[in-house]
Amino acid sequence: MAKPYAAVVAKKIRKSMTSALADQQNIFQQQLKDGRRTVFGNDHQLKEVNSYIEYIEAVPIRDYEGIKPYIELIKTGQENVLWKGKPIYFAKTSGTTSGVKYIPISKDSIGNHINTAKYALLNYMAESGKPDFADGKMIFLSGSPTLERVGGIPTGRLSGIVNHYVPGYLRRNQMPSFETNCIEDWETKLKKIVQETSHQDMTLISGIPPWMQMYFDWLSEANEGKKIKELFPNLQVIAHGGVNFEPYRAKLFESLGGPIDTIETFPASEGFFAFQDSQTEEGLLLNTDSGIFFEFIPTSEIFNEKPTRLSLTDVKLGENYALIINSNAGLWGYNIGDTVKFVSINPYRIVVTGRIKHFISAFGEHVIAEEVEHAMRIAANQHGAHVIEFTVAPMINTIDGSLPYHEWFISFEKQPDNLTSFANTLDNILREKNVYYDDLIRGGILQALRITLLEPHAFINYMRSIGKLGGQNKVPRLSNDRVLAEGLMPYKL
Repeated sequence: MAKPYAAVVAKKIRKSMTSALADQQNIFQQQLKDGRRTVFGNDHQLKEVNSYIEYIEAVPIRDYEGIKPYIELIKTGQENVLWKGKPIYFAKTSGTTSGVKYIPISKDSIGNHINTAKYALLNYMAESGKPDFADGKMIFLSGSPTLERVGGIPTGRLSGIVNHYVPGYLRRNQMPSFETNCIEDWETKLKKIVQETSHQDMTLISGIPPWMQMYFDWLSEANEGKKIKELFPNLQVIAHGGVNFEPYRAKLFESLGGPIDTIETFPASEGFFAFQDSQTEEGLLLNTDSGIFFEFIPTSEIFNEKPTRLSLTDVKLGENYALIINSNAGLWGYNIGDTVKFVSINPYRIVVTGRIKHFISAFGEHVIAEEVEHAMRIAANQHGAHVIEFTVAPMINTIDGSLPYHEWFISFEKQPDNLTSFANTLDNILREKNVYYDDLIRGGILQALRITLLEPHAFINYMRSIGKLGGQNKVPRLSNDRVLAEGLMPYKL
């Protein structure tokens, strides 16, 4: 039954590729119209705004701290604060500076989260001609669907909220059981998931790559070391998001027992921004007709008082941008903290290049996640290494008084034959990728990077120690301080 529906959805997606700019303009105008009748709209005089140029002047860029006063107002029961009416949910997520964040989801915006996930799967069916996975068991490694109430509004993790919208015809194929999904402790939950799924006909597995890998490891251990495709011979596709897939690809495919189709997605509590629409083309298709008006700021200007703000019309290929959203959930000029780069503008496809706050610039080098992940991917391939996880931090004050350096903390599944040669390759590739880093090495300001080897389960143990194991939690790829580095020190080899 899914096959004809998939064809209709794929046709709709192809059509939206050609109307992206018009769709964005329509969304912008509709948001202005609806926003004028809100507390936020009154505060920012949206009644006087009729163009994008005027909007830029009226609505500054802000992060969660900037909308927090409005969220607190919503919690008191007031309506029409950020968007018409009240949110139907708060998506609860943890922030580094704001503590717990409550992201509003409105009656108008819930479809963005639900339909985009559905369309990504249906589009894959149409493109690949492989609809059979819909007949097997599917697992979504997600947060608990148990919801609390904050200010009278149902509140929980986004993945838990979305779980309530799985259609009835798929519910019978969904794993794990609802009871298991409600378990909060990740390791207790994962143990039950392994028990429930080991002998099922799993055809689709979805989740964040590091926690998917942990699931595969536990499955294999519970089944005499068998590869995942031996356990699930009809496994057809894995859907993933949350972090860059490339650093995890080799290890995941090794655990699986070979390559498999993948569907990459770019969801967040604030919206579902893009998804992989092609198994052959690079990048994720920007979700231009789903209630979000996108803006883009060159990353070099993101901390400026008045940065350049671009609509989709003016973006360029290959440039790094901070992603700014305006949504029908009431997020206005909202900086989500992610950076993206366009790899195509016909249609508009992006790759996620990192987080604004995750970089190293202790000496002005401004090394970003895309650069270190690129270096790691190539070095690992050249030296036959399998990386479980890694992170990078600056070492500024060296014990021996030598030059500062970047310290790479790496857990290997399979170490390179020559670690010194591997480190040299990493450093050389990073120097090729980042001219500022190269200048600092050449100028004798920095020395070449150093590698600190960690136990295979170092990152899992660290995340457990800070209460962030599993779910949607992610290890920062880069830090500009030594907090994470010091937390990993007990797990050195």
